[in-house]
Amino acid sequence: MLVLAVSIVLFVTGWLAPEVTGLLAAALLMVTGVLKPAEAMQGFGSPALITLMGLFAISAGLFRSGGLDRLRALIGSDAVRSPKRMIAVMVAAVGPVSAFVPNTPIVASLLPVVEGWCKRRGVSPSKVLLPLSFATVLGGTMTLLGSSVNLLASEVSGKLGYGSFGLFSFTAIGLGVWLVGGLLMVVLSDRFLPDRGRDDDDLIADLSSSGYLTEVKIPQGSELIGQSLHASRLQRRFDVDVLELHRGSERFLPPLADRTLMLDDRLLLRCSREDLLRLQQDHTIVLAPTPDAPLQPDLQNSQQMVEVLLPSGSTLAGDCLRDLRFRQRYNVTVLALRRGNAVLRERLGRVQLRDGDVLLLQGPKDAIRGLQATNDLVVLEQLEKDLPTVSRKRVALLIAALVVLLPSLEIIPLVAAVLLGTVAMVATGCLRAGELQRVIRLDVILLLGSLASFSVALEKTGLAAALAKTLLLGLQSWPIYAALVVVFLFTTLLTEVMSNAATVAMLIPIAGQLAQGLGQPPMAFIYCVLFGASQSFLSPVGYQTNLMVYGPGRYRFLDVSRYGFPLTLAMTVLVPFLICRWFGL
Repeated sequence: MLVLAVSIVLFVTGWLAPEVTGLLAAALLMVTGVLKPAEAMQGFGSPALITLMGLFAISAGLFRSGGLDRLRALIGSDAVRSPKRMIAVMVAAVGPVSAFVPNTPIVASLLPVVEGWCKRRGVSPSKVLLPLSFATVLGGTMTLLGSSVNLLASEVSGKLGYGSFGLFSFTAIGLGVWLVGGLLMVVLSDRFLPDRGRDDDDLIADLSSSGYLTEVKIPQGSELIGQSLHASRLQRRFDVDVLELHRGSERFLPPLADRTLMLDDRLLLRCSREDLLRLQQDHTIVLAPTPDAPLQPDLQNSQQMVEVLLPSGSTLAGDCLRDLRFRQRYNVTVLALRRGNAVLRERLGRVQLRDGDVLLLQGPKDAIRGLQATNDLVVLEQLEKDLPTVSRKRVALLIAALVVLLPSLEIIPLVAAVLLGTVAMVATGCLRAGELQRVIRLDVILLLGSLASFSVALEKTGLAAALAKTLLLGLQSWPIYAALVVVFLFTTLLTEVMSNAATVAMLIPIAGQLAQGLGQPPMAFIYCVLFGASQSFLSPVGYQTNLMVYGPGRYRFLDVSRYGFPLTLAMTVLVPFLICRWFGL
């Protein structure tokens, strides 16, 4: 009880990181003799944890290969003309994807796309960003793969003897939650979402300070030929600003949305580093940063990319790339240029270099090493490891589909399918072997591995049974539906101030004992805890994706509660009802 109390205080106050608190609790349980080392550490070798590690790799392969580009294009579509319609699209498209892909990378990938849509439509980001987070939360409760909490709950339930979850064990309940919750999100959006306005100056500064200036050329066979920027998928697929269009000797300035694009047109873009690297491999456009002859396609795979800085006193400052004959001089190609908060509107070959400019270069390894010997340039960072693998898009989608399909048909276990999928992602080039350790969230692994000791200790010491007995005295005469409402509401409120993983680890043993005392199926009460821990709609700190959109949406703390309270109330009524129907209670 003392270790449990200390852990709860640390989780709620945040004095220590959640994963550190979990490790501390596991260590204290061993030191005090409550658990043997093998019992306290068994969570780190559990199938659920191995499955989660593989899911990180598979989702990274999907994103890096462009497997979810169509989702980005749909969300950024100009056919979506109002915040309410955008929320409906999020619910319909993002929710199902988040049932199989961890929600944090989904929000990270779509956040700049949604912000770009807001800018083009003149909509305040606060009208749509919070629903983006909520849509992933709702979708994450549809399958076992939707959230790390689902995997932890399955592992805890299995160890306590109540049985593990299948891939689609609670999908029927999750579908009802997704449909009703999504409908409420759309209906409540006008009245309950605040309009915090837009700060265009800040947006432009953010774009220019983190974006590169580059040129792209429309090649033969591009889908952009004969289309306008407005009708094309270029700005919906990538978070880019088109600053100019060059056609032969002609130069066209904004507005450019309705101008028809032609073969060999050059577009001057400002975009993020990630989208710039994606543009390099997209077949609709090719990077054409300088008037020099382009690199041969068979040579590009042997090239490296680096960022270089023009230091103070560089002899290159004051000249343009064309006059310097930069490529012949250094045997590298300038892909893009970044200059602080300045908004550049010149073609790369004609931009006059200044101290502090950052150039993105591509060239052979020997040429890159040669750059380190000159005083005119400072090599900042090698970026070739960040190159995406767009050519493997279909392969990545096929691997992900098989990872879901094979366990659902009970051909192979889920953990085996995920491990094979991870190996396949690396073997086919969708993900590099060296990237595996970078894409696996070590903080999540440490937290979930250590929290398994909580459940074992609660059950072994009889504390779970004692707490359940106390609850039983108050709930024994209540209808089963009312008891489930109490369990759901308590779980939801606890997860708003504490890690949802910790909430699941602590409450599932108690819920199982309570169900047995009431003579009901333990899995019904375990599902209630699972859904209660996942429905975090009341505070920005209750769920990581809420925190991710909190700053960009310029929300205030009570904005989240105002929009989330009706959802929480509806889920408190709905989830116990669906559980009762599913189990025939």
